Amino acid sequence: MWGIKKRVCLSLEILTLLVAGCSAEIGGELVGVQGRPPVGQELPPYGMVLIPQGNFNMGMNDEDVIFAMNAPINPVSLDAFWIDQTEITNNEYRQFVYYVIDSISRRLLGEQFDEFLITENSLGEPIDPPHLNWEPKINASNPDYTQILDALYSSEYAAAGLGKSLNVDKLVYEYTWFDRYKAMNKKSAQDTAGATSYIVKENIPIYPDTLVWLRDFGYAYNEPFALRYFEHPSYDDYPVVGVTWKQAVAFCHWRTKLMREYCLKNRRVVPQEYRLPTEAEWEYAARGGLEGGKYPWGGLYTFDKKNCYRANFLPQRARFGLDGGPKTLPVGSFQPNDFGLFDMAGNVAEWTSSAYDEQAYRFVSSINPNYQYHAKSGEPLAMTRKTLKGGSWKDIAYFLQCGARTFEYQDTAKSYIGFRCVRSYVGK
Repeated sequence: MWGIKKRVCLSLEILTLLVAGCSAEIGGELVGVQGRPPVGQELPPYGMVLIPQGNFNMGMNDEDVIFAMNAPINPVSLDAFWIDQTEITNNEYRQFVYYVIDSISRRLLGEQFDEFLITENSLGEPIDPPHLNWEPKINASNPDYTQILDALYSSEYAAAGLGKSLNVDKLVYEYTWFDRYKAMNKKSAQDTAGATSYIVKENIPIYPDTLVWLRDFGYAYNEPFALRYFEHPSYDDYPVVGVTWKQAVAFCHWRTKLMREYCLKNRRVVPQEYRLPTEAEWEYAARGGLEGGKYPWGGLYTFDKKNCYRANFLPQRARFGLDGGPKTLPVGSFQPNDFGLFDMAGNVAEWTSSAYDEQAYRFVSSINPNYQYHAKSGEPLAMTRKTLKGGSWKDIAYFLQCGARTFEYQDTAKSYIGFRCVRSYVGK
């Protein structure tokens, strides 16, 4: 026992000398921790626009024609944030899909070939579970590799004479996230027994549901879109659809992971995480700094002086195509708002991070308002509702208004719902 106390005393003495040495170097003054990496002004993320901090009146600015009564005027204040200039496109989402395919392939190959896994760190200590090694290339012509990777393909399609086809049900993105709200509500500061219960594990199938083009429209020939909308290069710049709220959140996690790994590898400060915008952030960005504007362009009408429509929606009693396209259009097909953001009205409605409640504006905070609710197993379906904003190619003009809001269930995919990401701005 004396030996243990002696070692503790010696450790305290060494610590005291270190602290004394630091104090001597800075003259005993409070100057903060020295040697911190310089940051400076945050560099603009690729494809994103900075929305400055500000105040605005959130809610409907015009007649509530459907008498929803779910968006009364609510003055709010927001911090600055970055937001994607356009909706996430098919080609951008495809990068996510390819990452998942590559990661699953390396995990399968790593069971027999050691070069695809990193089992030790730089100190020679074992890593459990092993990390994927992204350095070696996968040679598709190697018969040993192809035999293992056949597990990713569907045997049923081949048996039906449809050729070798990827089994998209196996494209699952696995990740964990920390439930801050659950941790916030713990019983006391000493309640640490259930700390691991704040970690939530997710296994999300990430391939878009291409059959939404058939499911959403009965007695219609939409097979070409079901077969080619996500796959064909002609649709690369179209907004991705058939993505659930959970898939959109998984995409944000992967995008954060991608940036984080790059920053750590290149010794750069890791930025804030990518996420879905809150309902308030989305509406503030859509208004483009125009106070009280009905639409993102600020006017009262959906067409300009040349009688050209300003967005992709459903005009004139179901006359699809008068605005330039009967379904979705490439992102950026219309003029941006004053913040430089495209398609904040029409094309596809967009997921937000906010849970949906008809009375939310009456109880949310006036500073960075956001209603969050994570549905638990067995709860009513209504508790899984997430707020949609912006209206889509199939919606009437009412839903294009900045203040209009509606919802969809978080596990539901549609041919008219997409998303874009935001990232909190570090600084003023």
